[in-house]
Amino acid sequence: MADQYAHEAAPDERPALRALRWEEPPDGPVVVLLDQTRLPAEEVELVCADVPALVRAIQTLAVRGAPLLGITGAYGVALAAVRGHDVAAAALLLERSRPTAVNLALGVRLALAAYRAAAEQGTEQAARAALAAARELHRRDALASSRMAGHGLALLDELFPGGGHRILTHCNTGALVSGGEGTAFAVALAAHRAGRLRGLWVDETRPLLQGARLTAYEAARNGMPYTLLTDNAAGSLFAAGEVDAVLIGADRIAADGSVANKVGSYPLAVLAKYHHVPFVVVAPTTTIDLDTPDGAAIEVEQRAEHEVTEVTAPRPSAGGGGAGVAVAPPGTRAYNPAFDVTPPELVTAIVTEEGTLSPVTGVGVAELCARSRQVTIS
Repeated sequence: MADQYAHEAAPDERPALRALRWEEPPDGPVVVLLDQTRLPAEEVELVCADVPALVRAIQTLAVRGAPLLGITGAYGVALAAVRGHDVAAAALLLERSRPTAVNLALGVRLALAAYRAAAEQGTEQAARAALAAARELHRRDALASSRMAGHGLALLDELFPGGGHRILTHCNTGALVSGGEGTAFAVALAAHRAGRLRGLWVDETRPLLQGARLTAYEAARNGMPYTLLTDNAAGSLFAAGEVDAVLIGADRIAADGSVANKVGSYPLAVLAKYHHVPFVVVAPTTTIDLDTPDGAAIEVEQRAEHEVTEVTAPRPSAGGGGAGVAVAPPGTRAYNPAFDVTPPELVTAIVTEEGTLSPVTGVGVAELCARSRQVTIS
């Protein structure tokens, strides 16, 4: 089935995706974001000159994905510092803009700590310290992405020595969420480059279609064989024996190994368990939150009902942004959690830049974090 329907995309000749960058034009520093709400119709950049603009971009999902949110948060603190705004207030605004992804708070606190540590040397030096911290986080995330891709490919080759991997993924986990080439998507991309990817199954990811709009977009740019499916068609793929492994990212991993990810991930884990298919989470150690003891303690963001009762598609700039088309009667109530939580017993392995954890246990998660801290200190 995969060979018959997979779309063999031609590699895109455009430059590598840059989801975020810091620029310093004459009128002051800015954070420039690739507006992900406009993809795949067009590539439009948002120029954020202050933290409220960044917060709007975060809340509207113009910028998204756990690792990139952490980077955005750090640059946001630096932006407030360099422009002479209230840094503490800016940090609080950023940290509260989305509650589930732990990386956002981590990035904000990292840059804020650097700013405060250098405060005695003056505001200019403190601002430089915050910016340096943001740039270092950006660099380290790109490095983590590369290392995760290597560890993930090694795991796939161990599980399926003959190659020809058929991977199912959910939401978007590529360069659009990372300082590098992504998390779970980076593993699939590594398999493709090694000639061992038979096909990538891409869940559309309702209600905001991050899979259809973003993962398919990235797969096409990289010339990967991919096939788009509705979320509720995944079960038929498992039943037909068309999935070798499920690879997803994470927005928060609790101390016991519970994984919060885009809503729809937990049903995939249940399907994978029943059909004896490996369910693999790929995420940097910055996504692990040892202060969150288990899945029940993870705050799950509830988003607006209209995202479910309407379908919004990106349109070219001549027509403005997206326009919602009602798919339910007026007044319909909607349940719209942004994430769900998968318990550790359904997770085959967690792949991080520090290696692969399997089986997934609280002790193993703590050891991964300890290893990561040792590398950072050294």
